[in-house]
Amino acid sequence: MKKTPFVTKEQIKEIAKEYPTPFHIYDEKGIRENAQKLKEAFAWNPGYKEYFAVKATPNPYIIDVLRDYGCGTDCSSLTELMLSHALGMKGEDIMFSSNDTPAEEFAYAAKIGAIINLDDFTHIDFLEKTIGKIPETISCRYNPGGYFSIANNIMDNPGDAKYGFTTEQIFEGFKILKEKGAKNFGIHSFLVSNTITNEYYLALARTLFELAVKLHEETGAHISFINLSGGIGIPYRPDQEPVDIMEVGEGVHKAYEEVLVPAGMGDVAIYTELGRYMLGPYGALVTQVLHEKHTYKEYIGVDACAANLMRPAMYGAYHHITVLGKENEPLDHVYDVTGSLCENNDKFAIDRQLPKIDIGDYLVIHDTGAHGFSMGYNYNGRLRSAELLLKEDGSVQLIRRAETPKDYFATFDGLDIYKKLGY
Repeated sequence: MKKTPFVTKEQIKEIAKEYPTPFHIYDEKGIRENAQKLKEAFAWNPGYKEYFAVKATPNPYIIDVLRDYGCGTDCSSLTELMLSHALGMKGEDIMFSSNDTPAEEFAYAAKIGAIINLDDFTHIDFLEKTIGKIPETISCRYNPGGYFSIANNIMDNPGDAKYGFTTEQIFEGFKILKEKGAKNFGIHSFLVSNTITNEYYLALARTLFELAVKLHEETGAHISFINLSGGIGIPYRPDQEPVDIMEVGEGVHKAYEEVLVPAGMGDVAIYTELGRYMLGPYGALVTQVLHEKHTYKEYIGVDACAANLMRPAMYGAYHHITVLGKENEPLDHVYDVTGSLCENNDKFAIDRQLPKIDIGDYLVIHDTGAHGFSMGYNYNGRLRSAELLLKEDGSVQLIRRAETPKDYFATFDGLDIYKKLGY
């Protein structure tokens, strides 16, 4: 598929007059259209709900857009819970899926009525000791172990993952939780990250549906929901095709009718916890070219760095790059596109074929709408950028201001460095 920016050079030149680069910008129109399509794909299930993975893009303005489509939030930390609660979300609209969880986070989740999704068998006793009881609605994360494969193609190795109950543990866990007062049970599983095959959710759904039937038969537990979690990815590379969410929804529906309905479990709600799929393609990091360097390779230095987008440096992840205004020019130059961190892996692209780049050009780094800004950090004292929302009417809204040196120094309690510098 062709990678086309949702902003033009003319738009960015105007935006940059008020909000200097680098910045992350999100496409409200694209976000809304995608959320509506997901909702339609699972409309066959009356209880369906998407719990947006807050860790992907923890911005209240973005979360509010998704709430227009019935989305809740999937939280994995205290601050994510606090953000959801501050936005006025009801308890059942918040899913708390964490691991190695501190007691105070379980306590807060219980206090606001969030649905707690236990990651480990030992957390049953830990939760009960922490909040004094087991909630009536509780979920457990399942890890089948071994390799997870689709049509003999190994997708991932859950046996090496730190998450979830084993098969034996989840059966025993449901019995114990039921004895301790749980009435409504959920099953959750996350086995593959960023897959762009339509078959993943279908295979996972059938696995969890069959597990649900056995759990119900052997423990008597009422399974009220099955959470397929995340894992649906996006096409980062131009030669990749996106997942067909309508086909995925229909495939899950077929498995539901074949496995759950005959077992008398046609009232089970289907949940998802998508982050990357919801936001990834609808965000971009916009950066301006500062320098050219001609040594053993050709380097283009930009005003963004890995502190603004960690994935290429951390994982070697591919993010497509468009030189605004030169979309139709030949890709006849080879560059490393670099940031300013004192780390040699601070590169957005290595040996990338691009059109001739000049100082002052604006680059759009695609697909940063999820796990982009949220993975930012302050190494080298670099400050995190602003986040902007490109509204449907073409206007731009600042939804998070850029950090300042004052923000950076603020946590040195009792030592007002900023004031000592004369500001």
